[in-house]
Amino acid sequence: MKKITVCMDRLCDHHRSQILRAAEAAGYTADFFSTPDDARESAAESEIILADRDALLPYAEQLKWFCASFAGVDHLLRSPYLKESVLLSNSSGAYGVTISEHIVMVILMLLRRQMEYTEIVREHSWKRNLPVRSIRGSRIVIIGTGDIGHETACRLRAFAPASIEGINRSGRGADPAFDRIQSTESLDSLLPEADILIMCIPGTREAYHLMNAERLQRMQKHAMIINVGRGQSLDQEALVGLLKENRLGGAALDVFETEPVPPDDPVWTCPGLLVTPHCSGNTSLGYTVDRIVDLFCEDLERYVQGLPLLRTVDRKLGY
Repeated sequence: MKKITVCMDRLCDHHRSQILRAAEAAGYTADFFSTPDDARESAAESEIILADRDALLPYAEQLKWFCASFAGVDHLLRSPYLKESVLLSNSSGAYGVTISEHIVMVILMLLRRQMEYTEIVREHSWKRNLPVRSIRGSRIVIIGTGDIGHETACRLRAFAPASIEGINRSGRGADPAFDRIQSTESLDSLLPEADILIMCIPGTREAYHLMNAERLQRMQKHAMIINVGRGQSLDQEALVGLLKENRLGGAALDVFETEPVPPDDPVWTCPGLLVTPHCSGNTSLGYTVDRIVDLFCEDLERYVQGLPLLRTVDRKLGY
């Protein structure tokens, strides 16, 4: 019987049961592993792999479909072991909830000066008069209008911002969560008015340093930047320079140009910069894993019927 290898370390018993039922209905067996080392032999015999890393690709001699349990696949597309004949899909649509909640958290931490209050409390002080700001009435620009951008816009809408503008490659899309969706070409005109800029775009070639030094300098002195997409889409050195010069209101980075961030990197001590270790999409949130499994089973049904997968990665576009 044809085989599926599942290599994920966050699966619960009900996830395994769900995948087993879907596999059996499709005419497959499914083997489950927590680490790539344990899964190598199974991967070598499998037609389909669902995994949370690419370490099994060198051993997957019979592979026809690789389903990534993550959304960003730029590193996969650079792998010499991912054959052109192999169908590649991701789990876009599973991470919008957890990452959008992270975005709301860090925006509020920046606006409400929580990093500074944490230091005040650590020193057993009682200073409580730091000026704070609100999402209410803010002009928000979200670069990336997919699942993460949509879920973020929905949550921020409840805070009554002045506007939420969406930016994507084409400028197309009808989503009531945004006031407007415009193309990347409109970004330069929006930046001088933005109070909060949120970046949640994949790591494509076109996205490299999309927010470069010139564009960063277009932003208002009080403006804040959140990046949860890919570190390479933002000129990190230029951002740190502007924050040190007090020419931006703050930033929160969950992704970086080099990961892990080196111990001597200036981001660690940069004023006004909230650093998190690429954890906004952490699969410790049970709902995220539920969605990954749901999406895989949905696409597995389509796969055996010969229908296009709903989350196929376009290798030319990079997502």
